[in-house]
Amino acid sequence: MSNENINNENLQDEEIENETTNEEAEAEAEAVENEFDLLQKELAELKEKYARVHADFDNIKKRLEREKYTAVEYANEKFAKDMIPVLDSLQMALKSADADAKPEELIEKLKEGIDLTLKQFNTALEKHGVTMVSHDEPFDPNIHNAVQSVDSDDVESGQIVQTFQTGYKYKERPLREAMVVVAN
Repeated sequence: MSNENINNENLQDEEIENETTNEEAEAEAEAVENEFDLLQKELAELKEKYARVHADFDNIKKRLEREKYTAVEYANEKFAKDMIPVLDSLQMALKSADADAKPEELIEKLKEGIDLTLKQFNTALEKHGVTMVSHDEPFDPNIHNAVQSVDSDDVESGQIVQTFQTGYKYKERPLREAMVVVAN
């Protein structure tokens, strides 16, 4: 074989190799381009999903804020509803005072009505966590206000002898201290 033939064969081999390399490079470039397109598409989908989730979060946040303000605004609604029957009882007491009856009967009926209304009022308060401060327990400066102290042979020192003004608590927190007289 001549050198020329060998050179031709080598050139043909190189051309085949170059064509194969070019085909592989084109295939690889197309694969990279396809992968790039897929990643672009996935990124766009994720951006859209993020935007929707962010919008949902903002909507939920706003709704919870509105619900919180509404709850605070109407927090006393149940309490107010429970006070309406007490008002009704007081209005009936006023109307009964205008009735034609003997003064003794009228006073007795009014006293009975006021007593029932007071019980109804205390029941409504207790239902909502408002209770009277006990007068039968030892003096507690957290819920009692000692306005006077007296010597007493009947009760131990530190015990409440007399109550000037009833105290009230909301759950465990004092609303108003009881004004009391304490034994020395």
